[in-house]
Amino acid sequence: MIYTLRGQVIKKDIDFFVLEQSGIGFKVLTTNLTLMKLPALGSEMNIFCFLYSREDRLELYGFLEEETLKLFEMLINVTGIGPKTALAILGVNTTEKLMAAIIEKRSDFLTHASGIGRKTADRIILELHSKIKLPSAKILTKVMDLNMEVEEVLVSLGYKRSHIQEVLNGLDSKLKTLEERFRAALKALSNL
Repeated sequence: MIYTLRGQVIKKDIDFFVLEQSGIGFKVLTTNLTLMKLPALGSEMNIFCFLYSREDRLELYGFLEEETLKLFEMLINVTGIGPKTALAILGVNTTEKLMAAIIEKRSDFLTHASGIGRKTADRIILELHSKIKLPSAKILTKVMDLNMEVEEVLVSLGYKRSHIQEVLNGLDSKLKTLEERFRAALKALSNL
């Protein structure tokens, strides 16, 4: 089984990138958050992988952090969750914040993923709640609540949701009020 790959990024697309190793280009399916963090084309990098085998094909899923790979593996073991759905969930927010949402039983965060309804989110929480450990879960879910409010206001002002999420994920966790997070996000968006 492939666990890590090291190679050169030679292509980026909407839902995958190609990592070349020893003359072989590996198509690696991943999340939009991972794609945003990839180094420039031609750069050398290391990824953590999961090889998914189906009757008619092999698919390689890759992530920058080992923790994300572990959460991906947990998600695809939940009844009714396949790799594509797991990627959609992982694309909603950072791994740490998704883990916090599961620990704090916040299905409303998970339903932001395409194809995830309340019942599926509740099933994920039920099956993974006791398997995930994260001491800072309460603090992270509070930040996620604030970010959701800021995101909705900024979307109503005409900013792109993908840009907003990128900016919000990069904000300092010391910004604890809605007003502080909004101002910082607005400033960061104006610099894009």
